[in-house]
Amino acid sequence: MRIFSDANYSFIPQRRKAYVFSGVLLLLAMAAMVFNALFLGSWQNYGVDFTGGSLIQVRFDVPVTAGDLREALEGSAAYSITRFGEENEFTIRAPVREAEDVEAVGLEIREELVAKFGAGNLEVVRTELVGPKIGGELQRKAAMAIAISFVLTLIYLAIRFELRFGLAAVITTLHDILIMFGFLAIFRLEIALPTVAAILTIVGYSLNDTIVVFDRIRENLNKKGGRKEDPAALVNRSINENLPRTVLTSGTTVAVLLALLVLGGPVIRDFTLILILGVVVGTYSSIFVAAPALLEIQKRFRFADAQERERRKRRETAVPV
Repeated sequence: MRIFSDANYSFIPQRRKAYVFSGVLLLLAMAAMVFNALFLGSWQNYGVDFTGGSLIQVRFDVPVTAGDLREALEGSAAYSITRFGEENEFTIRAPVREAEDVEAVGLEIREELVAKFGAGNLEVVRTELVGPKIGGELQRKAAMAIAISFVLTLIYLAIRFELRFGLAAVITTLHDILIMFGFLAIFRLEIALPTVAAILTIVGYSLNDTIVVFDRIRENLNKKGGRKEDPAALVNRSINENLPRTVLTSGTTVAVLLALLVLGGPVIRDFTLILILGVVVGTYSSIFVAAPALLEIQKRFRFADAQERERRKRRETAVPV
């Protein structure tokens, strides 16, 4: 990464353009979610894992893959197929049906599988209706996990650095999450359990990238004369010094994800797309959102500190009556 050894790009001076860009992305994200909620019935395209449906557990006596099952089942794009238990055992979730149709759905899927693999090579272990209650619980737990990560990040950065660093990191992560949900809403990608895993992974990646940038800022602040340097210049220099690490980490991660996107097949395509977008957005936000947010919060802190010093000075110089 020697091409970035003497980097001196004007990231902070261009921050207002980044504000406009991020603002447009956030407006598009919120508009897409509102549009979906008003006209399509749901602000996101929830999959069977969240809406409920018919669950069929199948065991095979011959080697079978999830791809083989998708080829055998008509309309398999609407099904969620996952490995369960032993090597040749799978669960198939079909879209929501009425309770009295569960047996019919199981019979329909069994007939399609028998036509492909033969009657003696498979066994339907169970067929049942799964309600949306579990999906709602998963949504609540995912939201709780993100909220807890925000609180812990705020506490950690307040102790490790300063409170203003924690506030900036939380703002940055919220920015990334909203853009991710906007991407899902615009393209109507299905939200299933792997999607939740991808979003939580991106939350961790974004926080990690932001903290690395903040650590360099703190190091430069603590150097001799760092506190006297212009804050904007110091932050911009810190970003440039950290640029080789940022580009190398994000570049190698995206390279691996692109390989998964090309070679992984349709099963993990949405999952990989979300991760790629998350890495790109997380890298962008650590430079153009986190650092400027830190500067804006710094201004507010300085203003509050100046007001407090002025009040203290007035109290000390006040003449008792």
